[in-house]
Amino acid sequence: MSDRKKLLLSDIRYECGDGPYERARSYFVRNQVANLTVKSEGALFVQLSAAVKGTMDIPYKQNIRIIWRPDYSSAEIEGYCSCPVGYNCKHIAAVCMKYQNSDTTITIKDSSCLDWLNGFKEQVPQERDTYQEFVAYVLFPTNVAHDLSVDLYITKEKKTGGLAKGRKTNLNSLRYGYSYANYIQSQDGECAKLLTILNTSTGQPVMTGTAGYLALSKMLKTGHLFWQTIDKPPLRSGEHRTLKFAWEQLEQGDFKLQLQVDPDARLLSTDPPLYLDPAQGTIGELEALRLNGNQFKKLLNAPLIPADQADEFSFRLTVDFPQLHLPAPKQLDLTEVEDFSPVPRLLLFGQQISSQHYAHFMSLGFVYGEWLVTPPSDVDYCVIKSAQGLVRIKRDLANEQLAVERLQSLGFDHAPSLEKTMNQAVFFSPSDISVMDSAARWDDFLEHARDELANDGWIIEMDDSFLLNFQTAEHWEADISEGRNDWFEMRFNIELNGESLPVLPLIMPVLEDYDLDSLPDMLNIALGNHRYLKIPSDRLRPFLAVLYELFGSSPLSKDGTLKLSRFNAASLVELEEQSYGLFSLRGGSELRALGQKLKNFTGIDDVALPVNLQAELRHYQQQGLNWLQFLREYQFAGILADDMGLGKTIQTLTHLLLEKQSGRMTMPCLIIAPTSLMSNWRRESQRFTPDLNVLTLQGIDRKQYFDKINDYDLILTTYPLLSRDEEILFKYDYYFLILDEAQSIKNPLAKAAQVVRQLSSVHRLCLTGTPMENHLGELWAQFDFLMPGFLGDSATFKRLYRTPIEIHGDSEKRSRLSRRVAPFMLRRTKQEVATELPPKTEIIRSVPLYPKQAALYESIRLTMEKRVRDAIAQKGMSRSHITILDALLKLRQTCCDPRTLALNEAHKIKESAKLDLLMDLLPEQLEEGRRILVFSQFTRMIALIEEKLKTRKIGYTKLTGQTRNRDEAIEVFKSGQVNVFLISLKAGGVGLNLTEADTVIIYDPWWNPAVESQAADRVHRIGQDKPVFVYKLITENTVEEKILAMQERKRSLADSIYKNDGKEDSMKLTAEDLAALFDPL
Repeated sequence: MSDRKKLLLSDIRYECGDGPYERARSYFVRNQVANLTVKSEGALFVQLSAAVKGTMDIPYKQNIRIIWRPDYSSAEIEGYCSCPVGYNCKHIAAVCMKYQNSDTTITIKDSSCLDWLNGFKEQVPQERDTYQEFVAYVLFPTNVAHDLSVDLYITKEKKTGGLAKGRKTNLNSLRYGYSYANYIQSQDGECAKLLTILNTSTGQPVMTGTAGYLALSKMLKTGHLFWQTIDKPPLRSGEHRTLKFAWEQLEQGDFKLQLQVDPDARLLSTDPPLYLDPAQGTIGELEALRLNGNQFKKLLNAPLIPADQADEFSFRLTVDFPQLHLPAPKQLDLTEVEDFSPVPRLLLFGQQISSQHYAHFMSLGFVYGEWLVTPPSDVDYCVIKSAQGLVRIKRDLANEQLAVERLQSLGFDHAPSLEKTMNQAVFFSPSDISVMDSAARWDDFLEHARDELANDGWIIEMDDSFLLNFQTAEHWEADISEGRNDWFEMRFNIELNGESLPVLPLIMPVLEDYDLDSLPDMLNIALGNHRYLKIPSDRLRPFLAVLYELFGSSPLSKDGTLKLSRFNAASLVELEEQSYGLFSLRGGSELRALGQKLKNFTGIDDVALPVNLQAELRHYQQQGLNWLQFLREYQFAGILADDMGLGKTIQTLTHLLLEKQSGRMTMPCLIIAPTSLMSNWRRESQRFTPDLNVLTLQGIDRKQYFDKINDYDLILTTYPLLSRDEEILFKYDYYFLILDEAQSIKNPLAKAAQVVRQLSSVHRLCLTGTPMENHLGELWAQFDFLMPGFLGDSATFKRLYRTPIEIHGDSEKRSRLSRRVAPFMLRRTKQEVATELPPKTEIIRSVPLYPKQAALYESIRLTMEKRVRDAIAQKGMSRSHITILDALLKLRQTCCDPRTLALNEAHKIKESAKLDLLMDLLPEQLEEGRRILVFSQFTRMIALIEEKLKTRKIGYTKLTGQTRNRDEAIEVFKSGQVNVFLISLKAGGVGLNLTEADTVIIYDPWWNPAVESQAADRVHRIGQDKPVFVYKLITENTVEEKILAMQERKRSLADSIYKNDGKEDSMKLTAEDLAALFDPL
């Protein structure tokens, strides 16, 4: 059984019912299911057969079909059993349990291939007793001309000769008696099916139409088809005969159509038509008629032609319906034209096909001598009116078809709706990808194909309504105007016949509909009023390569102006270089100068350390300082994304001290961080950069310092305070705006994220060890704060990167995004730069749930699964997240300890397999001299662990969101008073330096691997001199195992975006790097 096509126990219970499900357990456990076989299997279904030993000696047999939903989330069961219950009984449920628990693939026993091979054996006719009864089919006329009906008799041959009188039967007896009546043969069953289809309004089947033809053919093959009585020999198959048409003029002068079989016979209204010759005792077909069933039926019911309308009827029949091959009631004077070769004639024209759409077409006709033939039909003859009277022309359909195929080879196609209204062959140029394709085909036709066809003898005419006009432009101009807030405006213009036109709105269809590799050789860009600008794509392609990216990430205004960010400066230089004289660039001197500076960039320079820095920077920290100075010089922003514990704070403080001493810091710098990091920033600034004076805006007394903000170098505040203090913070301009633990603004709709985007600053910087925790949208949110427009807006980023990378696994897009952000995101891991750190070992310890705990887990799983399914069915996946998360939360709490659940029944279960595992692990580690941090997301779980520690008399301290004095709790552990520190993941996952510990226990796994890594890095950071062990406690076969798998996927995605090769050289930017990495979206 496929891993995806998993049959859930909840499916079995739901489909079979609680009672059968519970009783089925005993059958399954006692192994009473036998001979389970997969009869057939498809992508979304499986067909099973089995036998279940019940109370009877003979086992019950089952035939079951299981059908999965397209997403494999649930399945339907249709089971039939030989027991008295019959449908979806306990035996069916037991078989499904057996299938659900099958460890090995069940062999599919399919003998269809052997049956197919046996089908080639000669079928030996079954011998029948000469005097055995059989079914006789007796035809008789109805009161409708040309219709026949049939009676059914059961008779047999008499020993004295002839047939017995027999007894009459009906169609139902023939249909349903096949399985038990020995007088009914297999061929009679086939006849019965056909007769059932036929009209039985008279009580008997009527032999008309296609079904009548098939029924008569089948009955004739039985050798038991008779005309009116079984006393005469059966009917036989006769030779083909001819059907003739003639008009009979009645006494009053009217005309009546006569259809006559030759030799004479009865005409039947089947499709195709048959004849019946009672004298010869034969039924046969007529010579091929060029009429379909409906036309033949109309001929059988042709009305009288009044004498005063005979002339007009004859004329219209001859001119408009030559395909009927009917003689006219009155003879007309016709000139026969044959042996002329057709000369194709094209008329190019335009037509308003809707209120807003004018289209261009070509009609195709053929000149035979001096006559033009335009009908779209494929009749051999056509009759046209001329000055000499009526002319009937013998058409050369083969040569006409060659002309049609030649137009189709040029890319033109039939226009059926127009052909119907104009009654002639009409062609149009389809838009394969865009309207530009249609225009390109017309351009090629007018430029090349028209002359080629004319040289081959075609007649080509152009109506005044054909308005297409193709033009070329020799020179373009591009103007750049200086904007505000790092934005510039760029406009391209062309001049055609003295008229200046904006180019970018015209090129938009090219950017939207084509890839560079799929551009047609000639681009035909619509200018309006049926005019098109022609540009060879090889001339435009280099220019478009850059414009594609600018268009993808920059907004285009209605007047054709492209808004460019200063972060597109490098692309602008490339755009000018790739124009190959196609246009000249004017204006934008500042932006172009920046672009040229970036183009001439040779690498990041080393900078001297500031005076009075009370620290010695490591080599990689010096590189970080160089990089921060590079960003400042080029007026860019970035993310310092070093691993936790590598000194992002000291690198930032050194950079700010250097800015102050250079005289560039003329305004305060605002640093926003989690509450837990306030004291850390204050301490490290006092310790390493005492020349920077620091103001901490925290606590209820912070308001008294609001008017002194400009008196300080560094202003420290927290994310929670942003919404409260935004009015005050908005009043000031800042030299640097720095976000520590910048993943806090990963939700761009959150209040804090909106406030920081509105703060005014010269430079911006993000600090985080985990720039991406769950998805790429978090990375976009930080860059949207740092450099708005650099990665486009959210929708553009999702279309260009998130969906291709996260959904489709597009490695090229992933590499491209990685290259794009690399200059602005500096990330070093401890393994790369802190080689003196002792090793960190991750160990997964798993344990099965206790029986009662497992039963509770399964009960919650089944209940919540149904609730989730119902929610998705009612509201859809996107609006069911709260229900889904609530379900997963309850399952995770059950894994930790049932007592963490807010359920009375759960509190009755006093056992937890994982808690016992922890209490086995802790004493062992403490005996080895380990100092241990225990992390859990649930404060209730921490309380339960506390109870166990108190019982075992193990000393501990704890830190949760309710801890009043954080510093005191931390100091109790750091000073060595206790060796166990209980920490809630949210309260202590960041901002702590606990290198005194050497063991971390993650009690319950979190979806986000970065959060767990942050917790472990409280211990494994610079200053640690002991090997670090990280234990992850997992319950087996539960949602926690799924969490581990999800963690690995998220970790792989993050690494692929910002992971480098670990070499020192990879931190150095070259001119080539910058050219490639500065590529726009």
